[in-house]
Amino acid sequence: MKQLVVLSGKGGTGKTCVASSIAHLASREIGVGIVDADVDASNMELLLSPVLRESGEFWSGLEFEIDATACTGCGRCLEVCRFDAVLPSRSKGRSDDRPVYRIDGNACEGCGACAHECPEGAIEGTPALTGSTYRSDTDQGPLFHARLRAGAENSGKLTSTLRKQARERLASLEERTDLIIIDGPPGIGCPVISASTGVDMALLVTEPGASALHDLDRALQTCRHFGIEPLVVINKSDLNQSNAQRIRDHCDRSGVRVAGVGIPFDPTVVEAVSRGTLPLLLDASSPACVAIEDVWSELRERLFATRGGD
Repeated sequence: MKQLVVLSGKGGTGKTCVASSIAHLASREIGVGIVDADVDASNMELLLSPVLRESGEFWSGLEFEIDATACTGCGRCLEVCRFDAVLPSRSKGRSDDRPVYRIDGNACEGCGACAHECPEGAIEGTPALTGSTYRSDTDQGPLFHARLRAGAENSGKLTSTLRKQARERLASLEERTDLIIIDGPPGIGCPVISASTGVDMALLVTEPGASALHDLDRALQTCRHFGIEPLVVINKSDLNQSNAQRIRDHCDRSGVRVAGVGIPFDPTVVEAVSRGTLPLLLDASSPACVAIEDVWSELRERLFATRGGD
């Protein structure tokens, strides 16, 4: 079971559209599983029209609460909190003027310093429900996706959990899964690392914008660090041909393969995304769709070369 992660050094390069299109093309030839690993802003479902089959809860970290009946108002929790999450609050049942305290869950980082320092043991941490996981059916194959709650931490852990669930579930199915396509988050942070470790190849989607080369280079460094073979594709490559050529030259000097001549800007893609569907389903003969088919042909050859094209 091969694993391909689709990454970008920055948001807005068309990564999810390319990943979804590759999944569609691959599913016509081999068994495919799909993971939307951008748990902070999951949107692959907008293009694949999934039918939800299963959902689960993601618990991570602790949320803290102060027992007002046990709080003596000493203020130690307020002193040690570095996130301004401890707030004074008046208690109706208190006869003196000392305040009790409460914790603002939106500001709390879950470090537990307040609970550790409280002399009365009035602060307790409980597991926090920070997100949800889903398994859906699509015409392209099973889709595993998730949503992290607004402001919640541990997106990297949720990404790892989602990938593990996908591998285990796909391995248990009767239908053979040849390829897992992972739509990774933008950037190079912890969620990207969680989405990328252990994969066979990375497809880096870039575009010829002013910051594209810098962001692409950071993504390439991440791939090198984890020993992942990268393949670069330039989306909307005809909008700034001089910058697109700079990217190609940089990749040549770095020994990185650029797939084809790039994916041109195509109104078909804009219309498909606005309709919530794949460009290949709208007009497979459009310039962008033809270019994406060429990218998939190269990916297929590189991914399955060791298996004799199986």
